[in-house]
Amino acid sequence: MNIVVCVKQVPDTATERKLNPKDNTLDRDAADGVINELDEYAVEEALKIKEAHGGEVTVLTMGPGKATDTIRKALAMGADKAVHLVDDALHGSDALSTSYALAQALKKIGFDLVILGSESTDARTGVLAAMLAERLGTPQLTLANKVDIDGSSISIQRVTDYGFDKVEGTLPAVVSVVEKINEPRYPSFKGIMAAKKKPVETLGVADAEIDAAQVGLGGAWSEVTEFASAPPRAAGTIVKDEGDGGVKTADFLASKKFI
Repeated sequence: MNIVVCVKQVPDTATERKLNPKDNTLDRDAADGVINELDEYAVEEALKIKEAHGGEVTVLTMGPGKATDTIRKALAMGADKAVHLVDDALHGSDALSTSYALAQALKKIGFDLVILGSESTDARTGVLAAMLAERLGTPQLTLANKVDIDGSSISIQRVTDYGFDKVEGTLPAVVSVVEKINEPRYPSFKGIMAAKKKPVETLGVADAEIDAAQVGLGGAWSEVTEFASAPPRAAGTIVKDEGDGGVKTADFLASKKFI
């Protein structure tokens, strides 16, 4: 089984994230880049499926040169190889154009199953899996907390507000997973060393037969037109209890329309 896991390098949530005033896109040099946390669950699930059914796991990422750090993390976890979609023409792509670029790359490398995290910690759109499935013409099985495969059939437990739904489809398919599905393994020292020797293929826009007019800032369907830094936090309001603290607190909450 050819399993492809889409992973993304995102700014570390422990650091301050900024936009670049030159083009209103994410300033990736302003914060350390790390693998998207939810994508680690996708990698782990791919490895579990491989262990149960055989095949190989390929990591696919779209991002600048420094995204190789994220690739190596996934390879150290146990993925077999990686494909890095990197090209200056991709800078500024929104979710729609990103799904197009990744779909083109997936068509080139081939797949039986594509697995993603449910969302990224920077954009938090949560729509990429559905967009990919639509572009690839495959079933989409999203928000899975359990995945079962039997031959060419695949079923998941899809998380809902009231519990879960059982969703079934056939391979090839696109699946997104939530953090409750598993516990990602830590890369071992052996895995870290082995990752250095695993193949990483680099694809540009032309290599993946991507129309440059449909990606990047020029091809984006959405854009940030302006932004401003968040104002400094104002001093808090202190309520002194002089026998009427409860009333004062209630009045304050009422003024803020909390009650």
